[in-house]
Amino acid sequence: MRTRAWVLYCLKRFEESADDGLRAHQLDPYNAEICNNLGLALRRLRRNDEALAWFEKAIEIEPRFADAFDNRLVALFHLHRFDELFALSDRMRSLGLSNEVTAWNVSLAHLLTGNFGAGWRGHQTRSKLPSSRYPRFQQPMWLGEESVAGRTILIAADEGLGDTIHFARYIPKLAEQGARVLLAVQDPLHLLMSNLSGASRCVPMSAMGTLPAFDLHCPISSLPLAFKTRLDTIPSEPYLPSPPGSLVQAWETRLGPRTRLRVGLAWSGDPSHVNDETRSIPLRTLSRILDVDADFVSLQKAPRPHDAAVRERSDIVDLTAELTDFTDTAALIGCLDLVITVDTSVAHLAGALGRPTWILLPWTPDYRWLLDRTDSPWYPSVRLFRQTETREYESVLDRIRDELRALAAGFGH
Repeated sequence: MRTRAWVLYCLKRFEESADDGLRAHQLDPYNAEICNNLGLALRRLRRNDEALAWFEKAIEIEPRFADAFDNRLVALFHLHRFDELFALSDRMRSLGLSNEVTAWNVSLAHLLTGNFGAGWRGHQTRSKLPSSRYPRFQQPMWLGEESVAGRTILIAADEGLGDTIHFARYIPKLAEQGARVLLAVQDPLHLLMSNLSGASRCVPMSAMGTLPAFDLHCPISSLPLAFKTRLDTIPSEPYLPSPPGSLVQAWETRLGPRTRLRVGLAWSGDPSHVNDETRSIPLRTLSRILDVDADFVSLQKAPRPHDAAVRERSDIVDLTAELTDFTDTAALIGCLDLVITVDTSVAHLAGALGRPTWILLPWTPDYRWLLDRTDSPWYPSVRLFRQTETREYESVLDRIRDELRALAAGFGH
């Protein structure tokens, strides 16, 4: 029964896994691993209060069960019980049970709660995680402790597309310090970033094997640490180059006459993202805003099969087959009055272009959106629409629909 529960968990059949896990516990009530795995299934079902109790039971049975401690810490994170989380982290350290995963999760809690000093330092732990993508270089890593004047520094992408867009805001600041900046980004971002202010040269990650000489390097996600970023020192002005006017005009022609408010939509991100189930939404859920008197334009590349069927039955304008890279997407966004999106690369692209953007956020968002705010210190043109403790998007979309109706009613007046 225990093995079956774990197999079901690995198959993402979390309800069945939890049911079998409970039966396994009844048969073997002093097995800490069963308790821990049951907690994992409940956490994936967003039943964090129940999951927390099972992680605690696992620790009662096996007081040095490191995985159960880490899982308990994550449950506290999703319950927004941060004081308990930091106390648990201290306890784990005193017991010698802390590891890179612990430090990473604690750093996210610091950043989410606005403690940037501890957060950016802990954020460096990502290089020690199994998921780390950052290459190894012989040249020294720069983290802001020495002058870069007159030196060539490689700034390389090390996380997702949205992260690269988000942290590219620091490239002009490096150039201001006299550095020659060599920027390496994911291939779909290469053309867009090639004209970024401050970048002497931009190369795609696929060409990393033929880089020109450089003196120093820094992961792009380490730039906030290198610049000792605080909430009040975030570089927040729009920083991405505007797409060529001819490209914007080509998209205007595709879209046709502008007679109503134009609203871009993106509703899902990378399905392999660890928090995809909380940040992405089905198009059928987003459809509750589609009765507003506006023209809706898809910004959603590669929709999931169930979303594609809903889209075909809707009036959403879908020209995404003609989006070849992020420069095209930026040009299309330039033709819109508003972008409504979940937390994905489109949100960062629109925000970095300074376009009006409304972002739907889960109850526990990515750290950069902080807590309880409706604005973003990173992107002045962004408004944040958050889930409440009910952790559902329907009420969030009802709020958006009301505001969107008012905006649409005033279009052209």
